[in-house]
Amino acid sequence: MFDATSRLLVISPHLDDAVFGCGAAIVSASDARVCTVFTARPAEDAATEWDGRCGFSSAFDAMNARIEEDKRALGVLGAKPFHLGLLDSQYIPYSPASAKPTRETIARALIDAIDEHRPDALLMPLGLFHSDHILVHEGACDAWLAHPTLTCFGYEEGLYRAIPGVVQQRLADLLQRGIEATPFNPPLPAPAEQQRRDAKKREAVAAYSSQLKAFGDNGYADVFLPERFWTLAPAEDRR
Repeated sequence: MFDATSRLLVISPHLDDAVFGCGAAIVSASDARVCTVFTARPAEDAATEWDGRCGFSSAFDAMNARIEEDKRALGVLGAKPFHLGLLDSQYIPYSPASAKPTRETIARALIDAIDEHRPDALLMPLGLFHSDHILVHEGACDAWLAHPTLTCFGYEEGLYRAIPGVVQQRLADLLQRGIEATPFNPPLPAPAEQQRRDAKKREAVAAYSSQLKAFGDNGYADVFLPERFWTLAPAEDRR
């Protein structure tokens, strides 16, 4: 899918979102980096509801395990991890108020990441449903618009894209902001290559064992359905 893209920078809100939403596409890129935004531990250890569902009684243990899972998953896909070290919303109550990420903070960090890695294309989440995803999407749009010549695609986040109306609402929001989203439908690879990419994605998804535990046996089937992408462009660029 992104075979011709020598350098692909993929933005992921959490440690799993990029693989769940576009893991097969990452396999197809010759040089992919996954830039994950929320990778910090809280200032104080804590026991959150989500971490408990994943089998952890400690936020410190949860984040350490997730980072290791992410390394294994991206290794399967042949991608390199890059962590911004900002704080997941579930940990905000256990850290100083100054630790709460803002749209501006995320945008600045992503601009720096783009400047450092100089990708040929940027792949960002559409920002569906979850407040962390929405915040990252907004910051990513700001960072991309600071590099107007950079080719940009949006990917639909696995699981959240299945919620009725959320994709349509995001497309409407983008248009109101002056950004057009056009379905990206590249030629399909040969069947054997598609099977290879799908198998790699399944192996990578399986690396997130703690997260999958929280979803239950049948709670993450959506991540294995065909991935969907949108080409993003400022509306005034339309010809």
